[in-house]
Amino acid sequence: MKVLLLENIHPDAAARLAKEGHHVEQLPRALSEDELIEAIRDVRLLGIRSGTHVTERVLQNAPHLVAIGAFCIGTNQIDLAAAARRGIAVFNAPFSNTRSVVELALAEIIAMARRLPEKTTQMHAGIWDKSAAGAHEVRGRRLGIVGYGNIGTQLSVLAENLGMSVYFYDIADKLALGNARRCSTLHELLSTVEAVTLHVDGRDGNHGFFGEAEFAAMRPRSLFLNLSRGFVVDHAALRANIVSGHIAGASIDVFPDEPRGRGDEFVSELRGLPNVILTPHVGGSTEEAQQDIGDFVAGKLADYVVSGSTSLSVNLPGIALPAVAGTHRLVHLHQNVPGVLAAINRVLADHGVNVEGQLLRTKDEYGYVLTDISSEYSDEVLAELRAMPVTIRLRTLRSA
Repeated sequence: MKVLLLENIHPDAAARLAKEGHHVEQLPRALSEDELIEAIRDVRLLGIRSGTHVTERVLQNAPHLVAIGAFCIGTNQIDLAAAARRGIAVFNAPFSNTRSVVELALAEIIAMARRLPEKTTQMHAGIWDKSAAGAHEVRGRRLGIVGYGNIGTQLSVLAENLGMSVYFYDIADKLALGNARRCSTLHELLSTVEAVTLHVDGRDGNHGFFGEAEFAAMRPRSLFLNLSRGFVVDHAALRANIVSGHIAGASIDVFPDEPRGRGDEFVSELRGLPNVILTPHVGGSTEEAQQDIGDFVAGKLADYVVSGSTSLSVNLPGIALPAVAGTHRLVHLHQNVPGVLAAINRVLADHGVNVEGQLLRTKDEYGYVLTDISSEYSDEVLAELRAMPVTIRLRTLRSA
């Protein structure tokens, strides 16, 4: 299979897929929609990070595409529904860079509390200002975590180890770790803590989630961090609150509009503000995290090609069936309506094909069946399965 990896994905990913016998091409930057359409026409596996957007128009022009790997946590840059409609599996790395993001958040909280951005700027300008004014320890301070998922919970534990008091808010009912305290509303959290850090997901409902009203609800001279998604924060409102002094410092790693490649100009109304740390979407960009992500996502793509396994797929039913040696595997994605499994088995029975193993999972409007059959089957069997009105995609695989 031809594989296209974009945006400086770790070389271990290319090595893993090449070892499986695939032809791998790599590009160091993100591609625009038109560039991706031109590059993807004969690609079977696509690997991206956060800068490349896989739209429905792109997918319409990718007739051979089998799976997409998002070598990051977020998948909002991919039209997941359009991919599912075409039987294209999407995988991501939901856990691999958790530690890296948490460590960056802690480092930035300490840096802002000590006003290190201003200190280092002055030193580079030749100004010696040895003063404790405005510098604080984080021990004893109240940290508010918005979004108590994989990153939020690990940050909660490590922040407590630094002596911080942790409060969190999440729309789901989450178990508090350690001595963390759950807030029943976002306003309760904002009015209680002295530092607010966002770790929410990329769902559409989070667009513009944090704006002027939320900044106004924060305690005066609080710190603010966003290492989640760029579109969740109103940056104009954030700038106004920093300029007014209501927000004492901010650390932003994600932006509504980000440059496509290294060296491109970065434009933001937050540039040049005091005690503001701006980083180029590097929350998960450590060598350790990128290597782990490369191994993990490439492994998911390789497993999907070989066995049809969709374990941890973000858009298809998750399923894994141990292979039976010497059999063929039918991978059948279909509309989730009653009677499909019976219809598949009726076709096989009518042609005298024996089922060695079978597993079905459903998710929303889709059903996914893995069926291991004896090696004797005809083209008519495949034709009848493809002709079923509910069939979305049928693949055939050979077990070792």
